[in-house]
Amino acid sequence: MKVEIDPDLCTSCGLCEETCPDIFKLNEDDDIAEVIKKDFDENDEECIEEAVESCPTEAISIIE
Repeated sequence: MKVEIDPDLCTSCGLCEETCPDIFKLNEDDDIAEVIKKDFDENDEECIEEAVESCPTEAISIIE
C-alpha cells in the first residue's frame, strides 16, 4: 500500500493530520500535507481510509 497527496489539491485543512497524526503532517514550509510514515499496519490502513474519505478536496490517494 502506498499513500500519495496531491499538493495541488491540498488546502491545508489539517483533517488528515487530525485523523491520523502518526501518518500525516502539515509541512512547516508550505502547509501542504505529507505522509510521514511509509510502513503501514492494519490499524494504519483503517485510519488512512478514514482520512481519504474525510478529505474535502480528495487530495489523498491510496495506491495498492
